[in-house]
Amino acid sequence: MSATYPADDGEQPGRIMSGEMAEQPEMLRRILERGAPAIRAVAAEIAARKPRFVLLTARGTSDNAALYAKYLLEITLGMPCGLASMSTTTAYGAKPDLKDVLVITVSQSGGSPDLVASTKAAREAGAVTLAVTNNPDSPLSAVSEYHIDILAGPEKALPATKTYTASLLSLYLFVEGLRGGDGAAAAILPELAEAILARKDEVKALASRYRFAERMVITSRGYGYPTAKEAALKLMETSYIPALSYSGADLLHGPLAMVDNISPVIAVVTDGRGGEALQPVLDRLRGRGADLFVVGPKAQVEAASAGFVLPTAGVAEEVQPILEILPLQMLAYEVTIARGQDPDAPRALAKVTETR
Repeated sequence: MSATYPADDGEQPGRIMSGEMAEQPEMLRRILERGAPAIRAVAAEIAARKPRFVLLTARGTSDNAALYAKYLLEITLGMPCGLASMSTTTAYGAKPDLKDVLVITVSQSGGSPDLVASTKAAREAGAVTLAVTNNPDSPLSAVSEYHIDILAGPEKALPATKTYTASLLSLYLFVEGLRGGDGAAAAILPELAEAILARKDEVKALASRYRFAERMVITSRGYGYPTAKEAALKLMETSYIPALSYSGADLLHGPLAMVDNISPVIAVVTDGRGGEALQPVLDRLRGRGADLFVVGPKAQVEAASAGFVLPTAGVAEEVQPILEILPLQMLAYEVTIARGQDPDAPRALAKVTETR
């Protein structure tokens, strides 16, 4: 475990979240070494059934992981994907024809009633169902035909950190398995994650810059967009700062008008086609005098007001989100601590959300 975020700090606020963030490099190694063979086996069985379409079902942090899987499936496999609206079955009783459709439900706990009910209904409607959870004994796993254990270990802090990156890596390996790939692009991730988490002082200094922010805007494109959404969620649930996430393309369709030189804008710039597509947005933001914080390659950070340089050399674009979220988890943690709050226990939240 990294010494950067020790888990044994007595009763220090945020000690649980910090400890779980620190577990991520070792957790990524565990998935690559122990989880990958089982994931490949599940992927091979599902690939043999030739699903014609994919529906992804999730809530909260897991919804952002599902969005990442949507990009992977559409870009690498050319497979049509959609994000399910669970209320169509749980509230309205709709009965869609899901024969030969792959329904992937992503959930940390596997215990939310709406996820369980919609997955059960999907299976009854003819779907191939796959649960991706941190709990192989969960109700969701029981109603699904297939299951992938993300091997994150118990997560006690209310803000999800390690289960998010574990879900991303597990979904990446699953999609690789569907297309017969070996997932070799992920091998470098544990080492790079360790190096990123060691830069605590750098993030702490950045947090002091934003501790009094009244609002933040977070933007990206392509593979980085789920990272923008997850970063916004982490900031809101830990520090209570309203954080609005937009695709860079959507930001230009109106919300850009609210950007000024006071409210910070965080841009997640993936090194690849997503980052290239975001470039006109970055130019417009700089033109408006925005306080622009960039997470991405060195050249992009140097052209911004502030930022965090990601080690992207030799890292495939599709796995960069597993690294991109780490400094943003750290930022949410440090901003929350700087504001005198406890990121372990955000107000009004529970670990398992009982929605129907």
